[in-house]
Amino acid sequence: MDKRQSNCNVDDLKNRLHQFLEKLESIEPETTDLHEIDQLIALVDELEKQMNGIK
Repeated sequence: MDKRQSNCNVDDLKNRLHQFLEKLESIEPETTDLHEIDQLIALVDELEKQMNGIK
């Protein structure tokens, strides 16, 4: 993997992490349902795969 491609992957990972944090901050604990929690878990799994792909 060349440096430019690696930088793009890292930038993409940063963007996805930012989206995850925004979603996490927008959730109301009192009204969150299992579907929203499943979506967050799926996002974490996706971020983990993407991070492992960069390593």
